[in-house]
Amino acid sequence: MSSYDWISAVYDKAVFTAFDTETTGTEAKAERVVEIGCVKFDIRGVIARYNVLIDPEKPMPPEAGKVNQITDEMLAGQPKFAEVLPDFLDFIRNTVLVAHNASFDINFINCELERCGKTKLTNKVFDTLTFARETLPGLQSYALQNLATQFGVQAVNAHRAEDDARVCMEFFKIAVSHFFEKNKDMLDYYKKDVDISEYLSTKDPETDGGKLVQNLF
Repeated sequence: MSSYDWISAVYDKAVFTAFDTETTGTEAKAERVVEIGCVKFDIRGVIARYNVLIDPEKPMPPEAGKVNQITDEMLAGQPKFAEVLPDFLDFIRNTVLVAHNASFDINFINCELERCGKTKLTNKVFDTLTFARETLPGLQSYALQNLATQFGVQAVNAHRAEDDARVCMEFFKIAVSHFFEKNKDMLDYYKKDVDISEYLSTKDPETDGGKLVQNLF
């Protein structure tokens, strides 16, 4: 049984939030989040979008700026993380988070939460990178932009948070459809009435029959 069987159970009813962060570097404990982009969606389509630039309270390193094209001038006067936190948490409330190489983004958000004296995220997390490697073996590259190209998803503004979140959402839908095509019997079984609250709880995935994607933190 696949560790992703839970998708079949919740896909018709769950609300997902594809999200991405842009940061000042790669070390979550030392660096800061400068942008969060989110796309909330369900099986019917996009529900809402959220995007915000954030003052990192430190200069943007040139090497990071070369990747995301975010400058100190763009960040000047933007709200600090603590100021955007209530809106961000409200946006993702009761949704399954979807991200590519999700541990990176989750770790950064959790470090920012810790700086604000808050607890870690408790949302369930779906990592499209792990899913792609497990269900689409043999691809030359599993980088998000390369996957987008291979599966016909148009990237408009690569390495900016909101567009990367949108691309992640589009790839998620393609990958899950591919998964369902190979597991039609399982999908039909799980399309029976399902209590969605069971799958959005914080149950331990190790003891819940493999139906929940593992938390990455």
